[in-house]
Amino acid sequence: MLQINNIETFYGETQALFGVSLDIAPGEVVSLLGPNGAGKTTTLRSILGLTPAKTGAINFDGKAITGAQSHTIARAGIGWVPDDRRIFPTLTVARNLAIGRKKTRFRSWSVKEMFEIFTALEHLMSRECENLSGGEMQMVSISRALLGSPGLVLMDEPSQGLAPKIVQDVMKTVSRLKSEGIAVLLVEQNAQSALAVSDRAYVMDHGKVVHQGPAAELLEDAPMRERLLGV
Repeated sequence: MLQINNIETFYGETQALFGVSLDIAPGEVVSLLGPNGAGKTTTLRSILGLTPAKTGAINFDGKAITGAQSHTIARAGIGWVPDDRRIFPTLTVARNLAIGRKKTRFRSWSVKEMFEIFTALEHLMSRECENLSGGEMQMVSISRALLGSPGLVLMDEPSQGLAPKIVQDVMKTVSRLKSEGIAVLLVEQNAQSALAVSDRAYVMDHGKVVHQGPAAELLEDAPMRERLLGV
């Protein structure tokens, strides 16, 4: 579904990614872990074309998207749940969800299905988003991404600042996406929660991939986890 081959990305003159390569199969959940500043969010931004890779190649669904415009990448079927949610605060939940709708070659989702995943969402549709809690905003952000009919969803710190119950709901949603054949690239500081729902994991440090392997292996090997992640 996604192949990243040896990309290097810069912010101005400062290099942020150094030869990063990773891949994700259809319906696979992959965690991208590492300390703050390791390059995880920059990797997502490179995929989305927000901070384009200067060298290397990115392919999605069998097509090259290296250097493509962000709106073209989104319409190809890549959804994004950003760490700051980026919902429109003065618009209602219903309007925010409507803005996210796209048609792609991948599975379409209905608003009714969003209500099944997030039961509280149905009662929030007429509320302006600036009046929502952090957990409610995250429900809107994830639902908006799914209504874009993605084949791949990029999630950047989806559990950040959320209560444990909402974190559980978010991780259940990740598992639901996997069961529907949607691939997920999950950037997450809560490593154990992420690894528990992932098939494989990559660990980054200083803009490089320093480890890759089965998620279960990293979850069960406490000394390895401590060495790579400090947890």
